[in-house]
Amino acid sequence: MSESEKIAAADPALEAGVATLPPPSAEPEDSVMDEEDRLRPEFVREVLDAVATGDVTTARHLVEPLHPADVADLIELARADERDGLVTALGLIVDADVIAEMNDHVRDALIDDMEPQQVADLAGQLDTDDAVALIEDLEEDEQRAVLRAMEPDDRAAIEEALTYPEESAGRLMQRDLIAVPEHWSVGQVIDYLRSGEELADDFWEVFVVNTAHHPIGTCKLSNILRSPRDRLVCDLMQREQTLIPVDMDQEDVALRFQKYALVSAAVVDSNCRLVGMITVDDVVHIIQEEASEDVLLLSGAGEGDINEPVMDSYKARVRWLIANLLTALLASTVIRAFEGSIERLAILAALMPIVAGVGGNAGTQTLAVTVRALATNQLTRSNRGRQVGREIRVAMLNGLTVATLVGIAVSVVLQSPPLGAVIAAAMLFNIIIAGFAGVLVPLTLERLRADPAVASSIFVTMVTDSMGFLIFLGLATAVGLTG
Repeated sequence: MSESEKIAAADPALEAGVATLPPPSAEPEDSVMDEEDRLRPEFVREVLDAVATGDVTTARHLVEPLHPADVADLIELARADERDGLVTALGLIVDADVIAEMNDHVRDALIDDMEPQQVADLAGQLDTDDAVALIEDLEEDEQRAVLRAMEPDDRAAIEEALTYPEESAGRLMQRDLIAVPEHWSVGQVIDYLRSGEELADDFWEVFVVNTAHHPIGTCKLSNILRSPRDRLVCDLMQREQTLIPVDMDQEDVALRFQKYALVSAAVVDSNCRLVGMITVDDVVHIIQEEASEDVLLLSGAGEGDINEPVMDSYKARVRWLIANLLTALLASTVIRAFEGSIERLAILAALMPIVAGVGGNAGTQTLAVTVRALATNQLTRSNRGRQVGREIRVAMLNGLTVATLVGIAVSVVLQSPPLGAVIAAAMLFNIIIAGFAGVLVPLTLERLRADPAVASSIFVTMVTDSMGFLIFLGLATAVGLTG
């Protein structure tokens, strides 16, 4: 009897051609996660209700199967006044891995309620980079208390990491890595990895170092396992490698990982000695953070974190609103200069926001493209002129298209071809100016060593609004539409 016949005989439903398994996409009705891999509101409510009624056993039974990242999501989804009770009820389920996955603001609020020894115990269970993230935002006296409560080796590693600049490779790297001398054989490496010594838990490659502890190559684990025991590491290793300076900004680290498709990379100090490694799982978080940061900076929304305290969000946003108010006053000054023209032809007041609004959108499009290109190193000094020319060509094509449409519409609806020609010309020139502003403003800020994402939108909006009003009202006055 064939294998398929045996299976069919064991299950008559298969022989009849009836599928006994649900389709892969089917979700059980009581599933914890929805189709987008988020915790279902019903599940969240069930856990919180169990905690509220004091049924700790049920709450723990529901939460225990979850991944640490999902437990962190559950705590974040609870109201601020429910979180302490939830964390207390879950007990040991909220371990170091859960804390590491937690939103910064939620984690900081929980850490503030812990004793230094509790924080030290959590930090001691984490990789150095996660432990640093846990401790670095504490007040100085609290930080010292936590460090005093830690094991000497862990304390030394974290104190060293805290000496490096924020958002640098030194803060991001892990100290636990595998490094072997170049004269070892594959057999010696394998025996070392199998030894009872405390070694890194997660690694994808072995770093090869010389007598000065300078990294001179890497060996993938797959190559080590597939090579004869007597083969020397120096003959097996890949000498070309990407080294990360310890003071490199984390955004540049992420770009190197993306460019060279790295899984891990060695971090070296100023003397080119191996001091740590960075792995791709850490970089994924950095890429997400940096991308979100640039978008939020363009809008002036601060960190944009829904868990951020209200007053912190207020302080971050209000200063940019005030800056926008000041730039808007410049646009209103332009309008006031043509007050007489607007009084004589009131329709100008209805049409001029169209010119400024479309110009502003065109400038924002160009600005977003330019800031992204700068952030990803696609736009450098080598191709700046070409990029400016490209954006101007795009602006001219957009301007011609939109100007033609609005000119025809105004001419037909308002029965005024001269007014249609004026608004078409104003639209064309303002979109071209928006293209210039959208690319030149961030380039200028970058040249001045300022973050192009921080203030570019304010300047671009100021230019498109002011110039839109000036060109439209100026042309309308110059051609005599206002009498």
